[in-house]
Amino acid sequence: MATVVLGSQFGDEGKGKLVDILCSEADVCARSAGGNNAGHTIVVKGITYDFHLLPSGLVNPNCLNLIGSGVVVHVPSFFYELENIQKKGLDTTDRIFISDRAHLVFDLHQKVDGLEESALGSSQVGTTRKGIGPTYSTKAARSGIRVYELFHWETFEKKLRGLARSFKKLHGDLLVYDVEEELAQYKVYYETLRPYVIDAVLFMQKAFDTNKRILVEGANALMLDIDYGTYPYVTSSNTGIGGVITGLAISPFKIKNIIGVVKAYTTRVGGGPFPTEQLNEIGEHLQNIGKEVGVTTGRKRRCGWLDLVIVKYSTAVNHYTSLNLTKLDILDGLSEIKIAIGYKFEGQELESFPADLTVLEKCEPIYKTFPGWSSPTTKLASWDELPNEAKNYVDFIEKFVGVPVGNIGVGPGREHMLTR
Repeated sequence: MATVVLGSQFGDEGKGKLVDILCSEADVCARSAGGNNAGHTIVVKGITYDFHLLPSGLVNPNCLNLIGSGVVVHVPSFFYELENIQKKGLDTTDRIFISDRAHLVFDLHQKVDGLEESALGSSQVGTTRKGIGPTYSTKAARSGIRVYELFHWETFEKKLRGLARSFKKLHGDLLVYDVEEELAQYKVYYETLRPYVIDAVLFMQKAFDTNKRILVEGANALMLDIDYGTYPYVTSSNTGIGGVITGLAISPFKIKNIIGVVKAYTTRVGGGPFPTEQLNEIGEHLQNIGKEVGVTTGRKRRCGWLDLVIVKYSTAVNHYTSLNLTKLDILDGLSEIKIAIGYKFEGQELESFPADLTVLEKCEPIYKTFPGWSSPTTKLASWDELPNEAKNYVDFIEKFVGVPVGNIGVGPGREHMLTR
């Protein structure tokens, strides 16, 4: 059976740490969507690992790791990231695989990503400029190139040259790109990538048939989903449970647990509406104490109060069986804490989270206020040690969303996760 870990907000909820903990009992850890626009930070025995494209399960020496068919793969980043974690002592030999059906992200896509984002001016989406959007665009337009095609060199070369010509016609002299240079790179990858490439459908089928314990690591989060997020301020893949099923060819009947990771407040990177954003000392507290800087981009994250309208909507889409609340300790020291439990638009309370961004931009959050707690929660060892005010905060989240909170994060390390 499979356990799935998904982001319930705008990403950066701390999914990597939970995946790392759960991987100690997993045989397979798989990524189903996105690319190296994701970012997971894991701290193990004082060593910090930053994951982008690679599954976080690599920190467990007994866990096999798969980059699934729904993922888009920038090969130079794959090898760069692999080398970095190997330098820190992780042995990845025969433990990381790439689906032959995954699509390739080229430097060409990354350059186009930058041009397209710049052209939007003040309406920029806030992409990571890693080429993810243009790659999914070429995939949908049926002009993309899949991993297996690299091993049919003449066809590969022809398709990449054709892709470059198409983008050159579209962007003209603004696109500065050397197709010969990228082809020369892939002449090397022709051999070095081959050992990692597998039939992922067969891999997953065999894993289920042999009762392997499978952990699926979500990238980004539900509010960045191409269908259910705050479109167009989203990523270009299905980041929810639907993307897990299609990206890894997993039967929904073989998914046992769907864990939604919820930060104890809300953050987002880039543009888009953010009803509970705090452009004041509260926002500064969350940003500074929470060290809210993007792992992938280095950009400061926008910060605000926890928004349970979003979490409840996210639950309706992803059907979480439990929640993992993270970074509760960042709220230490605040005299009062607010949670959004509804939205008002033009004086009327909305029934649910709106698809219409012109409505969302004008929504006024309805807040419930909680007293802060006087004693710190950082690095506490058990639920019983939490201040009563912190317990009440967690209990309210659980009751309002209607999903049990199984774990609470109170620090950066894997040992700083309380179980109820």
